[in-house]
Amino acid sequence: QVQLVESGGGLVQAGGSLRLSCAASGIIFRASDVGWYRQAPGKQRELVASITSGGSTTYTHSVKGRVTISRDNARDTVSLQMNSLKPEDTAVYYCYARTVIPSVYTYWGLGTQVIVSS
Repeated sequence: QVQLVESGGGLVQAGGSLRLSCAASGIIFRASDVGWYRQAPGKQRELVASITSGGSTTYTHSVKGRVTISRDNARDTVSLQMNSLKPEDTAVYYCYARTVIPSVYTYWGLGTQVIVSS
């Protein structure tokens, strides 16, 4: 059974920081590309950051310089360190894992809410 469990969301003032974590189980994590999407009310889900199995990272333009994605293959976790948070970062943040072994498939977590107050 595959599970992706996010944690670390919450309410923070603008300019503050949060660290989101996602613990994976049931997949070959080290062979998976993983990352975070977010969805704000009334908006489409958008990619925030991703990290490949080889460690290459990608960030959406609006978070570059404020957000760092990292992975720990020993603990099967992916984290998102978010600094200098803005009200427009308010959204539900979803962890995903795109596996290639035994097949190509994308799994999703249930999401964690981030609210940034002005």
